Amino acid sequence: MTIPSTLYIGLMSGTSMDGVDGMLADFAGNAIVSLAAAFVPFPPALRAALMGLQSWGENEIEREAIAANDLAACYAECVEALLPAAPGPIRAIAVHGQTIRHRPDLGFTRQTNNPALLAELTGIDVIADFRSRDIAARGQGAPLVPAFHMAQFGQPGRTRAVVNIGGIANISVLHADGRVGGFDTGPGNVLMDGWIARHLGRDYDADGAWAASGTLNHGLLEALLDEPYFTMPAPKSTGRDLFHMDWLDLRLKGSPALPPADVQATLTELTALTIARAIHAEAAQVDAVYVCGGGAYNGTLLRALAAALGGKTIVESTAVLGVAPNRVEALAFAWLGYRFNLREAGNLPAVTGAQGPRVLGALYPA
Repeated sequence: MTIPSTLYIGLMSGTSMDGVDGMLADFAGNAIVSLAAAFVPFPPALRAALMGLQSWGENEIEREAIAANDLAACYAECVEALLPAAPGPIRAIAVHGQTIRHRPDLGFTRQTNNPALLAELTGIDVIADFRSRDIAARGQGAPLVPAFHMAQFGQPGRTRAVVNIGGIANISVLHADGRVGGFDTGPGNVLMDGWIARHLGRDYDADGAWAASGTLNHGLLEALLDEPYFTMPAPKSTGRDLFHMDWLDLRLKGSPALPPADVQATLTELTALTIARAIHAEAAQVDAVYVCGGGAYNGTLLRALAAALGGKTIVESTAVLGVAPNRVEALAFAWLGYRFNLREAGNLPAVTGAQGPRVLGALYPA
């Protein structure tokens, strides 16, 4: 009898839309062992196409289908980069897809992808569409990573917060007694990236240097914090459907003209403060906060987060726990693929609000 492989590849392309992160992992004996990582940047045309699908537009069904095919080719390239490090056959590729709509309030979420094409290109089983099952069970479909965060980073007797700062930020609070709480806190990098792209033509604010050159504007900060999402009770999730440049521009209209660097400084504080408030709402005290996603490389943002938490809480990258910040989400989806093949639940109803535990994903056999 052949023993099924325990090797999985996880692929993640998030709301920052810079490219696809891939992780090769081994789950033998229910352990989580990272074997290799890869990153494939999106070609400019694909990134532009995906950005264009974030809101309604002409002929968007055809444009989405073409973008999905191009996205599958990027995914296949990432898989190819990982295969030389595999000590055996890959059981499955677990792929998130690219979110272009997230409307749990309307009962749907849309991660564009062509998993059938990816299976054809790679000759490997593909597991995709992880969020829809949770939404069908009346959940938010997000965040899905808290269950993995507990499996990878949880420590009995200690309360930890894991913060993923991609385009959108989300928290997982891993309580000392084994409970897990979490939700999307609001904008992560999405507004900061959009603002620096508009004014300096850069994709992101490296280490938060531009924000550090500006001055926080409290009037603008209060206008931004007036968004009802921030005070909504959990479970809740959000995305570019709410937080986008038009959202920012509307709030800037009510403020005096500000130096662009001051706006960047204020957007950085918005991200830090909403994350800190969310953590404190979930747990009165945490032993440490560990940050992953692109925001973990923004020193100005991390210092702002530490200050917003009161200045006494440890704030560090997940690298100190053994997983580089830019690899956590891809590893999480590899783990969700592993859970799918075991037919074990991948969601946490306490986080997403689903009616119960559900097996997440859909299989596209090679």
